[in-house]
Amino acid sequence: MRTTLTLDEDVAANLKAESRKAGRPFREVVNETLRRGLAARPAANRRQPFKVAARDLGGLRPGVALDDIAGLVEQVEGPLAR
Repeated sequence: MRTTLTLDEDVAANLKAESRKAGRPFREVVNETLRRGLAARPAANRRQPFKVAARDLGGLRPGVALDDIAGLVEQVEGPLAR
């Protein structure tokens, strides 16, 4: 993959020096250094997925209709809820 990457001057200088010292192309040195850095990172602390325990709340009260949102809000919060 080809991409443009802006390196800090000190990082670029170290990579160029390593490239010259090892006699290898700059691209190889950059890729190898990135691979080693990524491999050395500590493993991400994986959290367990959040799970919701569903509970039966019983049936609807008489007169409650879930398809009438305005009426439901008025029943729950009162007529001045708007």
